[in-house]
Amino acid sequence: MMKKTLLASALIGLFASNAAIANEETDKLRQVIAEQQKVLESLERRLDETDQKLNATADQVEVKAEGGMFANTSIGGYGELHYNNYEDSDAKIDFHRFVLFFGHEFSDTVRFFSEFELEHSIAGEGKSGEVELEQAYVEVDINEATSSKVGLFLIPVGIINETHEPPTFYGVERNGVEKNIIPATWWEAGVAVNFKPAPGLSIDGAATSGLEVGDDFKIRSGRQKVAKANAENLAYTGRIKYTAITGLELAATLQYQTDITQGGSNFEAPIDTADATLLEAHAIYQVNNFTVRALYARWDINGDEAKALGRDEQTGWYVEPSYKFSEKVGVFARYSEYDNNAGNSDSTAVESTSVGVNYYIHENVVLKADYEDLGGAADSTGFNLGFGYQF
Repeated sequence: MMKKTLLASALIGLFASNAAIANEETDKLRQVIAEQQKVLESLERRLDETDQKLNATADQVEVKAEGGMFANTSIGGYGELHYNNYEDSDAKIDFHRFVLFFGHEFSDTVRFFSEFELEHSIAGEGKSGEVELEQAYVEVDINEATSSKVGLFLIPVGIINETHEPPTFYGVERNGVEKNIIPATWWEAGVAVNFKPAPGLSIDGAATSGLEVGDDFKIRSGRQKVAKANAENLAYTGRIKYTAITGLELAATLQYQTDITQGGSNFEAPIDTADATLLEAHAIYQVNNFTVRALYARWDINGDEAKALGRDEQTGWYVEPSYKFSEKVGVFARYSEYDNNAGNSDSTAVESTSVGVNYYIHENVVLKADYEDLGGAADSTGFNLGFGYQF
């Protein structure tokens, strides 16, 4: 009996000892597991933070790509290369214009537009080219029918002054009437308002800097291009345009300048003021593939010096029918007359008859060729080849 008791006591002691050891190892294991759990929780938090940062970065990139500061900025431009070959003059080749547009929409009602141009490929001292800022203005929508702009902008006059990208018109060179009488391309600085009282009816008004002619009273050379321009006498322009009938555009512009000499600073001797009025009217009518353009422009200058030169009146007009056989090929003919000395009794008008073709490699890329016969005060014939693009 005694042996059994001793054996039982020994077994109980052994089990108790093993249980104690097992409990100690279990506590250590639980401690290790708890520490690993903390490490895993820390790693999980870090992964969550990293994932949130990645998502935020992706959202930011997406915002910049789709709706950020550059999403509302646009870039465009146009350019044209000309080859001119006329009698009694050397043939010339010229990358006439390289132009870049930059625009930005600040909001649904406020936007910016600019036009930066390099003419004749290279500019600088002794070079033929010029670097010009032709447009830089901010436009604001006042309401659904009215908008206003301030800055540097094109005068609302003629057909090509505001729309002169090469694929939009026929002929390698811009027509002589709008070049020498209007004179395109013509920009000034000031403020303008556009009002649309009814569908297809538009009214423009502008108060801007004006021309400053020299003692030759030539309109084109009077453009100051807003380069420290003399602004003693401003110009006031109004235009009405009607486009309610499909294929038809009718427009008329009236400009008044209180003194086109700007006080006569380009004259050696003092002169009287010479107020000037420009009247321009044009029509464009398109039926299917046939289009006809017609334009008339006239300056009236009140000044003794201008009258003595026969330049108190300067006029011009042209008519241009064209036909587009397909999306690729269009042809035109144009007859025009312009006279910067229409106030005298001499035959000083320049007459021009042109025919030519446009071949569109793409709707925005065009090859051009035309033949021109000059008569009247000019006597020459020649042809022009050109290439142009817009984007």
